[in-house]
Amino acid sequence: MPTERNTSSFLSLSSGNGRSSRGSGTTNYSQTEQESLDRIRREKASLLQEIKTLKDEIADCDWIIERLDVDEDGRPNSERQFLMLGKKKFNLDPKKGIDYLVDHKVLQFTAEDVARFLFNGEGLVKAAIGDYLGEPDAFNQKVLEEFIRLHTLSKTDLVSALRVFLWSFRLPGEAQKIDRMMEKFAQHYCSQNESVFASVDCCYVLSYAIIMLNTSLHNRAVKDKQTVESFINMNRSINGGGDLPREMLVAMYDSIKSEQFRIPEDDGHELVPTFEDPDRQGFLWKQGGKYKTWKQRWFVLNDSVLYYFTAQTDKEPKGIIPLENTQLREIEDRGKPFCFELYLPNSQVVKACKTQKDGKVITGRHTTYRVSAMSALEKEEWMRAIRSCTSDNPFLGMLQERKRKAQKFYHGVVQ
Repeated sequence: MPTERNTSSFLSLSSGNGRSSRGSGTTNYSQTEQESLDRIRREKASLLQEIKTLKDEIADCDWIIERLDVDEDGRPNSERQFLMLGKKKFNLDPKKGIDYLVDHKVLQFTAEDVARFLFNGEGLVKAAIGDYLGEPDAFNQKVLEEFIRLHTLSKTDLVSALRVFLWSFRLPGEAQKIDRMMEKFAQHYCSQNESVFASVDCCYVLSYAIIMLNTSLHNRAVKDKQTVESFINMNRSINGGGDLPREMLVAMYDSIKSEQFRIPEDDGHELVPTFEDPDRQGFLWKQGGKYKTWKQRWFVLNDSVLYYFTAQTDKEPKGIIPLENTQLREIEDRGKPFCFELYLPNSQVVKACKTQKDGKVITGRHTTYRVSAMSALEKEEWMRAIRSCTSDNPFLGMLQERKRKAQKFYHGVVQ
């Protein structure tokens, strides 16, 4: 096959031998020579296209290699990245988040290790911690026991102990989950304060009464506030058939009245991400779900999660789209050029969440997320960046892309 250099030399010789009159637009080539020249020109165009494709693939490899954190043997070694992504997954689905961290050897699948992870709690939504600890599975219950043991409650009055305990997570809404958690708490408190109550049941009932008192005194929706006498009467005969000291109950009442529990609110602020070195960021047009209108959003790709913000200066994301198992495809849209979509196979719902106008975080129900770039080049760069996050083997993804391009080029030549 002639090279580009040989092709150029052939054309130079052809134009210099007087057999071509370029100024007049006519040629003196024979039919055989003209066919040979046309064939060489096609081969030249094909070679140039192949060179461009190879350059693009080399750039793809360089782009991915720069972002691969590898050890001396060339194996992925990005525990910090796995940890950050695992936390994000945990906030969206606690069980899947723990499974992900265990699979990538960030956590050991032991109740002690998982409990320490939840107890440290940095970057975790406390409502998600509460949901995980309240699950009835045997392993979750072992984690709950180890989680509570990490709280030092010895020589601490019950109200102070509850303040510490209830700040380390958010109580779930299900009564059965709360029941399991408060029972384990009462057992742990009594084991560290053996002479305070006659039984674990007394501590359990009194802890519930204190939580109800906090709601009565500090919830604006409750009009009839509980009095100290009603609180004392509520807790009569709970201490092994006898009454608790009046001064103890009065002190508890006064403590709650003067300072309510600092219970974490699930207001979405824990979902605020930090981006030290995002994989890619920039403006894209996003199509709405219910109403198919296009709105410009600031997108940030970081740790295999795609965030979008209403404005570039916003601190809280409008939406969060984990890219695990998602797939990518180019799409044509009459409303916008340079479009592509995120989707899951078999029309499954993409696991994502969105912040509403009132500040509540809800789970999305979209089977696709369609966006539009500002140019063809930006579309390719965004798709390349996202594919590197969605593929377990980015080089396999590049191979599939190569095949797709080859098929597209072949069909273009045949037509």
